[in-house]
Amino acid sequence: MNELAVFKNVPVSSYELASIYPKIKFGNKKVAELENQGRIIRLKKGLYVVNPEENGMILSSALLGNRIYGPSYVSSLTALRYYGLIPEHVFTVQSMTTHLSKVFTNKIGRFEYTHCPKEYYHIGIEYVKENNNAFLIASPEKALCDYIITTPHLQLRYLKETMVFLEEDLRFDTDRLSEMNVEIFEQCAAVSKKRDTINNIIKLIKNEQFV
Repeated sequence: MNELAVFKNVPVSSYELASIYPKIKFGNKKVAELENQGRIIRLKKGLYVVNPEENGMILSSALLGNRIYGPSYVSSLTALRYYGLIPEHVFTVQSMTTHLSKVFTNKIGRFEYTHCPKEYYHIGIEYVKENNNAFLIASPEKALCDYIITTPHLQLRYLKETMVFLEEDLRFDTDRLSEMNVEIFEQCAAVSKKRDTINNIIKLIKNEQFV
């Protein structure tokens, strides 16, 4: 039996890895050996995941994103693509955090974390269970707000330019705006520096006329 199967596709610490080899005196050396053999993949210092080729289990980039640096939740373009709201593939796992902004690059990919205030962070986060994985991800509304607040120099004063931004720049599926929860946008706007831009999204949802 493969001794690493117990960890499935969940990130584990070097201590946890070493613990399954109690007869080996220097556990850290065993962890280094497993990495050199390609049986485990280093996500960051002290954190690993079993190579899918080792156990046949598919990795969840959202779950990895949550575990590499936290507290955090997957958001922005990554979440918008997850919900099918934008057509482009996103190759960086983008997340929001209350800690300092950071970027981690490993053999799985690039994981980018952007700081936001605590009063903003907790709005519109969803807990998703998918294929035996569980992770935190922004709701569609929060993901759009996160993209807006993290895009430098983006200030949309008018409804028409807001619609152009959504349809042409972001290629957002605007037909689904009517499905969105206005309350989440309102909560984000109340504590965001880009209140006017988010309020324009609210006006579009409420079908107000262009000004």
